[in-house]
Amino acid sequence: MLKLEGFSVATALNAEAGLELADTVRPHAIILDMRMPITNGLQFLRTIRTKPHLVDVPVAIVTGDYFLPDPIQNELKALGASLRFKPLWLEDLIALAKTMVAA
Repeated sequence: MLKLEGFSVATALNAEAGLELADTVRPHAIILDMRMPITNGLQFLRTIRTKPHLVDVPVAIVTGDYFLPDPIQNELKALGASLRFKPLWLEDLIALAKTMVAA
């Protein structure tokens, strides 16, 4: 859907592939799910924040878990990620992407 709105989009099916892709593509923004196989969105975020070329990339983490513990939410914020809750409707996704790329 983001491609139809004119965004250049790269996707990965798991965190490891996403990290490799982020190193290669050097994205302007990253939108990821909190729950992924093997790792989670927080660990992914911790990893990219250790990479100088990704430290300032805007990140949004999407989750269906409305009861994330405060320490996790606080760490997400401290690492510079915004948190969005599912369902994320098409209009919300497009607005999020526009906001992140404009930042």
